[in-house]
Amino acid sequence: MNILIADDERVIREGIKRTIQQISPDHRVVVAASTEEAVRLMEEQQIQIVLTDILMPGMNGLEFMRISRRRYPYVKWVVISAHSEFAYAQEAVRLGARDYLLKPIGKSRLQELIADLTLEIEQDNQLSQAGARLKTSLKYLREGVFQRLARGLDVGNLDIGPFIADYSSFYLVMVQLNAVRQSVTLEHFIVENVLSELIEGHGCGVVVSYDRQSLLALLSLPEGAGIEPFRQEAQVHLKHYLKVPFQLLHSGLCFDFKTVPQVVNGLRETSAAQACEAGPHTGSGEKAINVALQYIKEHCYEDLSLEKIASVVFLNPAYFSQLFKQKTGQGYKEYVTTLRLAQAKLLLLHSRLKLADIAEQVGYQDMRHFTQMFRKRFKLTPTEYRQQHTISALPARGKEE
Repeated sequence: MNILIADDERVIREGIKRTIQQISPDHRVVVAASTEEAVRLMEEQQIQIVLTDILMPGMNGLEFMRISRRRYPYVKWVVISAHSEFAYAQEAVRLGARDYLLKPIGKSRLQELIADLTLEIEQDNQLSQAGARLKTSLKYLREGVFQRLARGLDVGNLDIGPFIADYSSFYLVMVQLNAVRQSVTLEHFIVENVLSELIEGHGCGVVVSYDRQSLLALLSLPEGAGIEPFRQEAQVHLKHYLKVPFQLLHSGLCFDFKTVPQVVNGLRETSAAQACEAGPHTGSGEKAINVALQYIKEHCYEDLSLEKIASVVFLNPAYFSQLFKQKTGQGYKEYVTTLRLAQAKLLLLHSRLKLADIAEQVGYQDMRHFTQMFRKRFKLTPTEYRQQHTISALPARGKEE
């Protein structure tokens, strides 16, 4: 049996792995330090049990579990956390978690849990599993056929008549990712699962990966139903889960499968045109940074942690940090410090506010910390700076006379 442990703390994941290998040497245990790595391992191997931390880079453990249930319905999920909050445990149970374990996890508790889950898996109906495997194989076959059709490739001697018959009318939906990093495994996983779940709720269809930056969905809706409700739901869910910019495009209602390659090319051209309209230097990422810069100026006195500002513009903190430096030429923390201290200098020269009030107005709750930062940057304390510039601003006595 294959067990996956997903936790960004190396000590925790390696400790759990060691314990499981001691109590159940027949089980194979793999570990992941991030949700993206966990997704890759689940795609490469047949995992039966997943132990996932809640606070994970890229996507939290509960969201990872929720979005994976449709694709891996027979996986046994266990949530592990350092938090004993009831809301976490309640949500984990609602999503189908087999258990909710608090760190540190005792060896006896882990041994009992693995034994129970192993027995459950062994008692699962073999016929049901065989049926599920057949269903999965047919799903992959349909996706493979559609993927080749979308690219205008030959499907050989395969009879696709029954497949086409299910789609007398259909829409094509494309999600174009605008990610600068090389690996987009997690993003593909998110888009595929979000669209697949929504398709099941609205009609029927398949979702395939078209290339590294885009996914394509075939969607058939009940007669009289328009695509706008589906588009709106997809936009909301993808905006929630994805931490990179994306475009969501769809075709009009189509009736002929032979036109699929042309429609796909049209969607790709539309996507490229929309990106060009924004200009080579004003893509979605730059727009997000512009919004962030304006927000920082208007909320200088508030908490301006990288994580908070990244969430304001719906970007992953690491990705936001990268874009921010590309746009401003400064690291995020350095930029905020420079902005705050420049504002402090103006207040020191053009107001009679006390130092504590000035510190608070530029975002420093601790006046000692404010003084340290100011002196480190300007080689003077705020008081010395105010006194020095006040004196230099007075007219010379000789000139007055």
